[in-house]
Amino acid sequence: MQFILQKKSLIFSIIILIISFLVFFYLLKGINDNKDTTEVIQKEWQTEATYRDNIRFIANLVKNIEPQINSLETHFVQSSDVVPFLNTVEKLAKEVNAEAEVVSVNVAKDSPTLLVEMKAQGSFETIYKLITLLENSPYIIEFTSVDIQDVSTITNKNNEWTASLHMKLISFIK
Repeated sequence: MQFILQKKSLIFSIIILIISFLVFFYLLKGINDNKDTTEVIQKEWQTEATYRDNIRFIANLVKNIEPQINSLETHFVQSSDVVPFLNTVEKLAKEVNAEAEVVSVNVAKDSPTLLVEMKAQGSFETIYKLITLLENSPYIIEFTSVDIQDVSTITNKNNEWTASLHMKLISFIK
């Protein structure tokens, strides 16, 4: 009887041991699966964090160069908005005390340029200063013809000059 009891205890112990091993390996497999899942999620998180860092870097870069972009844009005239260029030309004329009038504005058919004809009146110095300011303006201007005439004998005004300026605005975007 004791032998049967010992045999039952041994069989019971072996069954418990086998069940324990099975539970142990099942839990070990679950832990390894969780570890693999965690590694995949961590890699995805790291990738997303890198993307966010790159986006922040690019946003800061754009923010830092925004004044330069605005400055660059002021050097070009859009075909949809020529008014700021014409205002600049008139402002330059006022700065040198010359009377200036834009006579015509046309878009060149053969090239992406704006053709501007302007008449100015004032002393020779003011006409010369106006031409110099136009050449040094933020826009790329090419003078196709400049006709300066002394009209002081006609107008009976001392030191009265007129200028007819034909310009090509090279920094023009159609």
